[in-house]
Amino acid sequence: MNGPSELSSFSGTKVGVVGLGKMGWHFAKRLHDAGAEVFIHSRSRGKATDLEALGLIYCKTPQDLARKIKSGFIVICVTDTVAVEQVICGDQGLLLSMNPETLVIDMGTTQVMNTRVLAGRVDHVGAGYLDAPVSGGAVGAENGTLSIMVGGSETDFRRALPLFNVLGENINHVGSLGAGQIAKTANQMIVAMTIDAVAEALTLASRAGADPAKVRNALLGGFADSRILELHGQRMIERNFEPGARATVQLKDVKQASELAKHYDLKLTGLETALTLWQKMVDDGLGDLDQAGFINAVEKTIDNNNQTKG
Repeated sequence: MNGPSELSSFSGTKVGVVGLGKMGWHFAKRLHDAGAEVFIHSRSRGKATDLEALGLIYCKTPQDLARKIKSGFIVICVTDTVAVEQVICGDQGLLLSMNPETLVIDMGTTQVMNTRVLAGRVDHVGAGYLDAPVSGGAVGAENGTLSIMVGGSETDFRRALPLFNVLGENINHVGSLGAGQIAKTANQMIVAMTIDAVAEALTLASRAGADPAKVRNALLGGFADSRILELHGQRMIERNFEPGARATVQLKDVKQASELAKHYDLKLTGLETALTLWQKMVDDGLGDLDQAGFINAVEKTIDNNNQTKG
């Protein structure tokens, strides 16, 4: 686990964090604890209250935050591509007051083509840009154990590496701008399809007369083992669907993967099947459940099919 000492080389550096959800809140706190002077912005002011009490500085708009960062970093962690575009290019966006020596780092999951366009807009004012989406969830964000997939120039990556070392452990420079988002797209494809596989396997085990908890334990450590089987599989067995990551977010990511595949004229059957299943889950009113709640959608589909046959 990384600690505050990782940032000692630039303690006092100004860092802005835009977006204080389950990930961004922890980003801001870890960077503050590591010695950075942290400026924060969120559309919901209430999310900033506890951080302000710790000494982080709230800014009313992204533009106001950009004024404060002269040669430091601005980390963006918001919900989707539209939100990132608004933060950067909106009426009160970063571009209106961005200093040329700033390095913007998008750590959310953003569409690849839009990432490259936004990077071009930032480059036009002389600032740098990295796309650096993460995997590991809110627990990884709190503990500084995230996997971080980075796209952008080698120079900008090296400049941001001390910051990444505070936030994560498995840090990879994947390639040029957009490559980080491509890696995250691959990650989300695997997550979405593996959740489906685990949900269907545990449902089959149960319907066939075996204890799904014992089946899961038997599979751990074998070729079928995965973090999905370990964590989401346990949640499925416990029927614990309190959201860590909501199904609506997973659907958004699968849609982005599908759009990227279509852009390159690729027909990926597994991906399209996953998109259909996650869309159905959300359409059935289960979108606010944790991703593990996908087992409800599997069970509902099976029961509906049985009723149709009957």
